[in-house]
Amino acid sequence: MDTISSDNNESFSYLPILALIVGLIAGVLGGVALAKVSNINQSLSEQSAVADRVDALETELRKTSTSAEQATARINKVASETNAAFKQFSDAFGELRTSVEEMHASPARVQTTSTPSSEGGSGGSSAPATAAGQYTVKGGDTGSGIARAAGISLNALLNANPGVNWNRLSVGQVLNIPGN
Repeated sequence: MDTISSDNNESFSYLPILALIVGLIAGVLGGVALAKVSNINQSLSEQSAVADRVDALETELRKTSTSAEQATARINKVASETNAAFKQFSDAFGELRTSVEEMHASPARVQTTSTPSSEGGSGGSSAPATAAGQYTVKGGDTGSGIARAAGISLNALLNANPGVNWNRLSVGQVLNIPGN
C-alpha cells in the first residue's frame, strides 16, 4: 500500500494549474469584453444624440421649407397684383394721353360778341379770333392755350382779365378776349 500512496504523491497533476490559467485568461478576456461593451454603449449613446440632433434639424428644415414655399407664394401673389396694378395704370395713362392729344388737336373755340362797327355792320356775326369778345372755358383749357387759339399774347389775355386765378380756371367761366 505504500507503493500506491507514493505513486499518488509522485504524480503531479497539471489540471488545476491549467484551470487556473484558463480562468485568468477568461477573466482578462471578460474584462476586455466588458470595456469594449462599455465603449460600444457610449458610442451608441453618442450616435443616438447625433441621430436626435439630425432629426431635430430635419424637422427644422421641413418647417423652413414650408415657410419658404409660403413666402414664395406670397411674393408671386404680390408680383401678380403689382403687374395688374401697373397694367391698370398703363391703360388709364394711355386713355389720359389720348384725351390730352385730342384736346391739343382740336382748336379752342373763341366766341366773340359782336360790336357795332363803324360801317354799320349787323350784329351777331362771328368775328375773327383777334377781335374783341368773350371765351367760355372748357375742360383742360389753359391761359396760354386760350391765348394761342385767340391769336393774342398771353400778357394781353392776362391784362384783359384781372382778378382771374389762372391756376384754377373752371369750366363755364367766361373770359374777356381783347382785340388787336
